Amino acid sequence: MRVAVPHSLDRAEVRRRLDTRRDDMTDFVPGGLAQIETSWQSDDRMLMIIRAMGQELTGHVDVEDTQVVFEIDLPPALSFVEPMISGTLEDKGRKLLS
Repeated sequence: MRVAVPHSLDRAEVRRRLDTRRDDMTDFVPGGLAQIETSWQSDDRMLMIIRAMGQELTGHVDVEDTQVVFEIDLPPALSFVEPMISGTLEDKGRKLLS
C-alpha cells in the first residue's frame, strides 16, 4: 500500500516533524491499539514496524521534495482494510506535517 502526502516544507523540517511526532503515528492505525517502532535507514527514509490486530507489518516513509510517501506491506489477509488505512494515513499524515 502506498500513500503520498504533499507538503511544502524543506526535507530537514519534514524529518524533524516525523521525529518529534512519531508517537502520533499510532493514530494512523484505526482502533488506536497499534505499536509502532521507527528508525532512520537514511536521511530520507524512516523504517517502520507496526504491530496491531495480532499482525506485524513493515513499511517505510520516504521524504521527498514535495511529498512524503508512506509505504506499508499489507498481507493479502488484510487487503480488505487497505481503503480504510490509506484514507487514515492521508488524513493523519497531513496533520503530522502541519
